[in-house]
Amino acid sequence: MPDLTRTRKVVAIVDALETFEGEGFLVHRPFPTPSLAMVDPFLLLDEMGPVELRPGEAKGAPDHPHRGFETVTYVLEGEFEHEDSAGNRGSIGTGDVQWMTAGAGVVHSEMPARSLQETGGRVHGVQLWVNLPAAQKMVSPRYQDLRAAELPVARGDGFTLTVIAGDVLGVSGPGDTYVPIVYAHARVDAHRELEIPLPSDTNAVVYVLGGSAELGPDAVQAGRAQLAVFDPGEAPLGARAGDRGLDAIILAGRPLREPVVRYGPFVMNTKEQIVEAFDDFREGRMGAIAREGETVGDHPEA
Repeated sequence: MPDLTRTRKVVAIVDALETFEGEGFLVHRPFPTPSLAMVDPFLLLDEMGPVELRPGEAKGAPDHPHRGFETVTYVLEGEFEHEDSAGNRGSIGTGDVQWMTAGAGVVHSEMPARSLQETGGRVHGVQLWVNLPAAQKMVSPRYQDLRAAELPVARGDGFTLTVIAGDVLGVSGPGDTYVPIVYAHARVDAHRELEIPLPSDTNAVVYVLGGSAELGPDAVQAGRAQLAVFDPGEAPLGARAGDRGLDAIILAGRPLREPVVRYGPFVMNTKEQIVEAFDDFREGRMGAIAREGETVGDHPEA
């Protein structure tokens, strides 16, 4: 049995704020908020929904630019369609992950699938923004479409861990990263315990999607839509699930410790780089999404 008295301490519990993104879809956001700006190297964590949509209610994030970081979209329920200015198109459904490296810049669209828009349905997902090191801010954009069937699962006594990136309990996730990170989805049965060794130089957080847990040696309580921030160090991360079990996202990453200047969809190291990003977008150097029957001039600025 895990000994939680020898696990990492919780230094903060952050309540996610309800807000709206894109055309007006509901998200629960633990950071960035007034309570927590970021968890280096992670810039943003949004839980999309969960929400039950009626026909015509589905909303998404139409054409918008990104530069200087990566977006990781993990679909828990529903289906999303994406396309970008590089000509990439596709869809991701329940259990799938889309890992987009914006790098030097791309115009991107992420919308609920047409069937969701027409007939409604349940939507639930997680979007994570991962910072890029200064040396990789301007890498060429790329995609990794990770299907649910490709995501390995680590299993233990009363728990499963779907591993998206990094090494967890001997299982390696398929996500290819510029910064060493761990991204896993944990499901723990009621009153069972989970212990995960992590590199000592990583920042670690747990975001509770459902259920509850006692975390760390002090049995700090965390429940639905709360984020626990842990001390770094040699100790593993530990959790004991509550009466209704635990459904949670686990993140750990090696901090970059570099200047962060962010404005909307751009995250760079200096103000001058932010101005350059806006200029490049306005001048069309990030391209535009080409659709049948449209010309580049048909696309409004995001």
